[in-house]
Amino acid sequence: MSGTLPLWVEVLVALLLLASGALCVTAAVGFLRLRDFFPRMHPPALANTLAAWCAALASVIYFSVLDAQFALYPLVINILLAITAPVTTVLLARDESTYDIDWALTGLRPGRSAGR
Repeated sequence: MSGTLPLWVEVLVALLLLASGALCVTAAVGFLRLRDFFPRMHPPALANTLAAWCAALASVIYFSVLDAQFALYPLVINILLAITAPVTTVLLARDESTYDIDWALTGLRPGRSAGR
């Protein structure tokens, strides 16, 4: 295992990690700007998933060059993310849609009393 990496590898890994960070910030800003729950679900999830893929690709490149063999183990995180993210999204959407039905029936939104 060598301790030094070629400059092109370091630059590529750095660019991928910077892109990952920028996508996370973009997702956070998008999450704060959107007002309702359902619009908040989709765009930040896409940006965060792409950010995770950029970070995993940077890890694959770094460890592949460092160990001089193809490293696939950083992709396990993304595989687990791809499996669990849709399940979580469906569960959150079901809960929120039930909550919206309660609002429609009572005419009250959370945090508001009948007098307002």
